[in-house]
Amino acid sequence: MPTAREASLDLFREHGMTTVFGNPGSTELPMLAEFPDDFRYVLGLQEAVVVGMADGYAQASGGVTHVNLHTAPGVGNAMGAIFNAQANKSPLLVTAGQQVRAQITMQANLTNRDATRVPHPFVKWSFEAPRAEDVPLALARGIHLASAPPKGPAFVSVPMDDWNREVDATEAGLVAARRVETRAGADPGAVTELARRLEAAESPVMIAGPEIDAAGGWDAAIALAERQMLPVFASPAPGGGRIGFPEGHPLFQGILPPAIGPVAETLKGRDLVLVVGSSVFPYYPHIPGPLLPAGAELVQITSDPDEAARAPMGDAIVADVALALAAVLAEVGEASRAGPTPLPEAVAGEATDPLTPTMVHNTLAGVFPEDGIVVLESPSSTLALRNQLRLSAPGSYYFGAGGGLGFGLAAAIGVQLAQPERPVVCVLGEGSAQYAITGLWSAVAYEVPVTFLVLRNSEYAILKWFADIEEVKGAPGLDLPSVDTAEVAAGYGVASEQVGEREALHEALKGAIGSGKPQLIEVPVASGMHLF
Repeated sequence: MPTAREASLDLFREHGMTTVFGNPGSTELPMLAEFPDDFRYVLGLQEAVVVGMADGYAQASGGVTHVNLHTAPGVGNAMGAIFNAQANKSPLLVTAGQQVRAQITMQANLTNRDATRVPHPFVKWSFEAPRAEDVPLALARGIHLASAPPKGPAFVSVPMDDWNREVDATEAGLVAARRVETRAGADPGAVTELARRLEAAESPVMIAGPEIDAAGGWDAAIALAERQMLPVFASPAPGGGRIGFPEGHPLFQGILPPAIGPVAETLKGRDLVLVVGSSVFPYYPHIPGPLLPAGAELVQITSDPDEAARAPMGDAIVADVALALAAVLAEVGEASRAGPTPLPEAVAGEATDPLTPTMVHNTLAGVFPEDGIVVLESPSSTLALRNQLRLSAPGSYYFGAGGGLGFGLAAAIGVQLAQPERPVVCVLGEGSAQYAITGLWSAVAYEVPVTFLVLRNSEYAILKWFADIEEVKGAPGLDLPSVDTAEVAAGYGVASEQVGEREALHEALKGAIGSGKPQLIEVPVASGMHLF
């Protein structure tokens, strides 16, 4: 008879989950004993980094990813990253150890006394099996739920003595062999109605959200926009963890602002707003105004029933985004309306001392590979990067949709591990980098060739911008003097340098990208928000 551990490893093999991200503690050691050669264990030095790496890996690979944490303290350390993974809709199976069953009731040291409550409300499901024999089934259920729309983390707590208990071989085999297909198409009547509304509209517009990329709907979104000559905006940057439409396309009109009033102003004159693969909308900050411009209607396509239910206006179709786009494309006719004026070419501006983030991103654009991937956590220059690079390939952009810092550096390592043939550039603020700085150790230990580009402005520029909007004066903690990320990175073994001139930056990036090893380049930049 197999043990619960042996049956669980077979389950993971069946689902292609042989890469495990973890930070082990004593309660996890029984699962890791005699770790099999066909598995890869990626060690992180802190649990939030571990989850961040797994988050990036899950998004870039498209499959459920296993992340293993240390009982209550480890899960506690990881909670911010689990929140980000939920917002990113990343399919994670999060497991954590637990005291032996004989000592749970007496709350021996390291007992997670409320194991299933701790991760709430940031996971889709949280469970601790009532019997050791149920561990493989509990893990399988977590895998299926994590991969069902809306994708997200599921949590299973496993008492450490459960792993070596025997389970029924036949039952374990049935559990491992199961497949659960969760993609669902749209109601044909709703598709037909949407097609007719698009055809009848005088000035429709499409808002492209991150789920287009995650669902594999990139080509269908382009085809629909071209057939109907739809101007396309990206969903607001704070809530858009991925890019759903090529930003160098002539129909692309920019990124929708993230506040109520500005959204309505941007969409003024539109009579039908088609929102695909996004919530309606990821607003922040609060700038009041009408939800929609006068005379406009809205239709949303999302696989997330909660996104559909909580939208404050418009109609919604709940379905797999790629399947729904394909269905609408098959039904809708070709429009005769004129297309929008393309966006002007990005302008870098004059070189300054220190460089502006806009100039830094323009320099990056000059050496960025066609198949490159950006993982971004530079809040004050997010729009500048998007405007300068105009990324136009699927799977080319990852951003922490939850807004919690620490995603970028860690996720870039996971993305690179999942996409080893594509060069990854991680663009960070020096403040953001500190939240996951120990991830640099993992990049070196596993020879993960991410290029880390750190913009050093010696402040939390995004917070100063919010302070202006919120009319907050004299707030402490918004400056970051003396944070030398290049020196810190060198301490972890990452080849690092600091450059200040555009020509030097160009050469440094050219040498680092595709070098086959992790490298970090730190650039002092001008302070403040940079939007173009």
